[in-house]
Amino acid sequence: MTVPRVSHVVSRVSTRSVDPVERIAFWEEYNGQALVGLTCSSYSQDGLLATQTNYRLGGLRLAEITGNEHVIQRTRRTCEDLPKDSVFVSLLTAGQAVFFHEGGCLTVRAGDLVLYDTRRSYLFGFPTSMRQLLVDIPRETFAERCVSGDISAPLLFGRGGAARALESVLADWAAGRGSGAPVRTEATVLDLVRTLAAPRLGDDPGRPALPSRLAMARDHIDRHLSDPGLSAERVAEALGVSPRHLSRIFQHSGVTPARHILDRRLARAREQLTDPVSRHLTIAAIAHHWGFASQAHFTRVFRDHFGHTPGEVRSGAMDGLTG
Repeated sequence: MTVPRVSHVVSRVSTRSVDPVERIAFWEEYNGQALVGLTCSSYSQDGLLATQTNYRLGGLRLAEITGNEHVIQRTRRTCEDLPKDSVFVSLLTAGQAVFFHEGGCLTVRAGDLVLYDTRRSYLFGFPTSMRQLLVDIPRETFAERCVSGDISAPLLFGRGGAARALESVLADWAAGRGSGAPVRTEATVLDLVRTLAAPRLGDDPGRPALPSRLAMARDHIDRHLSDPGLSAERVAEALGVSPRHLSRIFQHSGVTPARHILDRRLARAREQLTDPVSRHLTIAAIAHHWGFASQAHFTRVFRDHFGHTPGEVRSGAMDGLTG
């Protein structure tokens, strides 16, 4: 069953449809309008083969970029001529890279995250094929929702903990699985960035506390409810904690992680059973979509939770529509 979703794609381009001699100029012009002003160089015999998709993410922008070996650079002159007042969060999901800046050079591997200021010059070189998820956070938003301190040098974070959770959120959004609540997803992204950056940049004790892992766990669960393999162990792995620690995180909520997953699946299934748009779907199809192994199991736990069978809930909703 395919669940309809709203597209949050702003634009999508590829250099493959462009004459090889025009690809660099095309890429520079497009990025200047959609993301940030830069210069680009390619050392491949095939020329620059790159694709970029830009998504809305509430008040943020997410860019998914793939390409062969190439270099992009934002020089001091470019910063002056094409100003951009943002903080970029670059997550390299495939390939490797080097990031040159005023204070030195960073080696970036797949799974690493780099946070940097677009007002400062830098060079990002990709010696292999690459894939990158890049979040554009306006500086004003970053100062208000993340950290107010200045980013005098880029920050490099390895895979794990909040960086791994952020990768999961961004990958889901780029794959179209995060279309339901852009404002909530935006808040999750900013919370995770704050979790990463605050200890490095210094945190104002008067500012709100760092986000709880409980909120991060709940967000991950909501985005993966239709995955039949979703479990407390999977959630713990996504957050970079042990299953035992995840149980402690959920302790104050009054339910176990497994119970929370079940409750959320039942709630979403009930919403769909009462939705006129889904009246053509069978109860078995709805049960399967929300991760239940069988209709019989779904019916039993649904009745235990709501006091009515799925069929009774659906009939009541349909009678209300026609009455």
